[in-house]
Amino acid sequence: MHDAWIMIKRSMLIVLRSPEAMAMAIITPFFLMVLFGTVFGNIADIGPYNYIDFIVPGIVLQSVAQGTQYTAVNVYNDMSKGIIDRFRSMPISKASVLTGHAAASIVRNTITTAVIIGTAFIVGFRPQGGFTDWLIAAGILTLFNIAISWMAILFGLLSKTPDGAIGFMFPFFILPFISSGFAPIETMPRWLRWFAEYQPMSPVIDATRNAMMDFPRDNSLWWALVWCIGITVFAFTCAVQVFKRRTV
Repeated sequence: MHDAWIMIKRSMLIVLRSPEAMAMAIITPFFLMVLFGTVFGNIADIGPYNYIDFIVPGIVLQSVAQGTQYTAVNVYNDMSKGIIDRFRSMPISKASVLTGHAAASIVRNTITTAVIIGTAFIVGFRPQGGFTDWLIAAGILTLFNIAISWMAILFGLLSKTPDGAIGFMFPFFILPFISSGFAPIETMPRWLRWFAEYQPMSPVIDATRNAMMDFPRDNSLWWALVWCIGITVFAFTCAVQVFKRRTV
């Protein structure tokens, strides 16, 4: 735990010393929320729903996925610039290095999420959920944040170049578009509807939206938990094994 705490502080310092990365983590979701909420919100028709209320979970997931690109690059930099060789000469836990990157990613993405929700209120977001509903929404988003952060760490370990690390994470930025994040799945072509319904982003988005808007609970909550926990276990296990193999 002591080793992990030291590595968490190190990773947070890396984030703070990259002001352009922090700026993008704040500015990009702000403009995404304004763009979709004001420009596209005036032309979108999703029935009885306010479009702002509908799209907030999708933009959160998309921005978090984009933010984890920096995590993948930071992990790649550690593996390629010799710092890991220095860590190997010290009596520290190997897993603490990865834990530090994961914690820094989670903190940065939490800030991004807060910016999106704050901006959403400015442009007309009016959630109906109570305190318990918001706890459920926060729990789901935190689990997704953890899962996507460990995926970024795994891809950073597997990448051969910084561009490769970013490229590995790009599909997670695209997936919210092919989900229930920006349009009801029922409006999609039949060949696309199946994929949108069963890919991991849709249940996470639906469960978060149901909690925020106090909609009736459905199976999306359980599927969101299954996806997030499953991805976390898979990514964490693979990342630790890859890291051990590369640092033997």
